[in-house]
Amino acid sequence: MSRDQEILRKMQNELSLKQLQITSLLSITQAINENLPQEQLFSMYKSFLTWELSIEKLVLFFREDNSWLPVVSHQVDANIILEELPDHFIQYKRLHTIKQSDPKALQHFEFIIPVYHKSDPIAYSLISGVKNGEDVYNNIQFITSITNIVAVAIENKRLVRRQIIQEKEWELAKEVTEMLIPEKMPQGKNFELSNIYRPHYKVGGDYIDYLWFSEHQLCFCIADVSGKGIAAAMIMANFQALVQNLGQQYKDLETLMLVLNESVLRITKGEKYLTFFIAVADFKRKVLTYVNAGHIPPLLFQGGNFKELKATTTIIGHFNPLPEIKEAELPLLPGTQLVAFTDGLTDVKDHSGVNFSYDVLKQIILDQEKQQPDKLCNAIMEKVVDFGKNTEMPDDIAIVAFKYHGL
Repeated sequence: MSRDQEILRKMQNELSLKQLQITSLLSITQAINENLPQEQLFSMYKSFLTWELSIEKLVLFFREDNSWLPVVSHQVDANIILEELPDHFIQYKRLHTIKQSDPKALQHFEFIIPVYHKSDPIAYSLISGVKNGEDVYNNIQFITSITNIVAVAIENKRLVRRQIIQEKEWELAKEVTEMLIPEKMPQGKNFELSNIYRPHYKVGGDYIDYLWFSEHQLCFCIADVSGKGIAAAMIMANFQALVQNLGQQYKDLETLMLVLNESVLRITKGEKYLTFFIAVADFKRKVLTYVNAGHIPPLLFQGGNFKELKATTTIIGHFNPLPEIKEAELPLLPGTQLVAFTDGLTDVKDHSGVNFSYDVLKQIILDQEKQQPDKLCNAIMEKVVDFGKNTEMPDDIAIVAFKYHGL
């Protein structure tokens, strides 16, 4: 064969290879655009490498949560333990040619092709047989390209699917959470009860409620569950049902708290907990009794003075039985105001990193002393939103305000 013929043959081979690569890339791109299942994409990937490029041996690993799964394999020796390979290939961040000094488990292959999505590894392709081709460099470059295209496409599909699932979960959690905040609170000739709620985009588990123990005993409460999302919302929905049902059976707060704690423990197995503040205004005896189970202390304004209603027992759903529980009692005087809230309020920071404080809250209560509780709730929310206007709100904010006018 003459030199010119040899050059022509090589050029024809290179042209054929380029045409094959373009056809393969177009096919895989079309499959991605048609949103084919990932199983079909893996099958196409295997076909391209083993049939079109005559790759002798192939394993494609894909990351699934915190583990690596072999999703494609071809002509892999039976004595190769695939589960052991990730411990060896995970160290490589770039295309790696396997050497004799590399771990023995990798010696069955010639190249390791890592695929990263942003800064995280999402796939590794281990291949052998490339050196049998005439143009090793072009072949390996094409294999790297198509591996990246397939892996990133599948990762993006998974991210979109995960986002859709999360959005559905958040929407459901939001609906559940909104059911936990009464639209209308009771009012009487000598008292008013009001609330306001500002949801966070991540959805938490804030809860406000009330029930009548008797015609002259009004019970109201506020709670916050650990965690976010649908799990937190569902736990709080269960808790709401427990409060409404058990509150009709056990009218003294100490017993009610013990029973609530046992019920929550049965539901959460101690993996979630709640902070909870519950109070009963007895308009006949003119006393206010309360229990604070690890909740951020509400503010009581009475006779020109403020009092923080600090914890009288620990959190709900973590200890069995509750190690200590105390029911506190205060006189119910005309003009008494009580403001309870979740920690989303005091977690808000201004642009310099300073938290919304009790001092600011006290000043708002003083400024709104003559106003109705709904006006007070709105004033507090407006202030905290303005306070944190240049920062992201870290959590849901729930506020309940009670005012006793007296006879």
